[in-house]
Amino acid sequence: MKKTLLAEFTARQGAEDEVSRLIRDYAEKVREEEGNLVFDVYTKAAEPRAYWIFEVYRDEDAFQAHLKAPYGGPFNAALTPLIEEDASVLTFLDPLATTS
Repeated sequence: MKKTLLAEFTARQGAEDEVSRLIRDYAEKVREEEGNLVFDVYTKAAEPRAYWIFEVYRDEDAFQAHLKAPYGGPFNAALTPLIEEDASVLTFLDPLATTS
């Protein structure tokens, strides 16, 4: 089963450009992961400092491989002081069951 999540964080005022650069570089690396299916980065239209990252991985193993990627730790270490939250807020998503 696919592993789907939404990661959210808000760039501190004055850190917008650095956060944008960091997440763009990180997104390029994540999208190259064998098990990554989607890594879409959004900002809220009404709050451009607020980021939503929609992520989909092939399965739990692919997600675990993503967590162990060597660039994840340095990315999070660089991002943490630049955002308002203590860390990215992760929300795991399940598809809505449909009947046919």
